[in-house]
Amino acid sequence: MIRILLIALVLAGCASPTKEQRSAGEFSDDAALTAKVKSAIATDVGARTAAAVNVDSYRGVVQLTGFVDSDEQASKAVTAAKKISGVRSVKNEIRLKKGP
Repeated sequence: MIRILLIALVLAGCASPTKEQRSAGEFSDDAALTAKVKSAIATDVGARTAAAVNVDSYRGVVQLTGFVDSDEQASKAVTAAKKISGVRSVKNEIRLKKGP
C-alpha cells in the first residue's frame, strides 16, 4: 500500500504542466522577463517610477500595476516594457496618484 502511494506521488510530481500551470523553464523565463522590464523602466523612466510600478510576467504577458505621478510616467513605463524582447503584450494597470 505504501509503495503504491509513493509511486502515485512520484508520478504526480512528474506530471506535465497544464494549460494554466507553468513549467520550471517557463517560470524561470517569466522571472527573467520581469527583471528585464523592471530594469528598462528604471533606465528609461527613473528609479523612483520603477519603485512605484510592480511588474508581473506570465508567458510573455507583462502586467504593470502601481501608482505614478503622471500619465507621462505611466506611458513611458509601458513603452519601456514593450521594447523588451520576449514581451508579447503589456497590460497597463498603472494608476495616477490622487493629489493632496
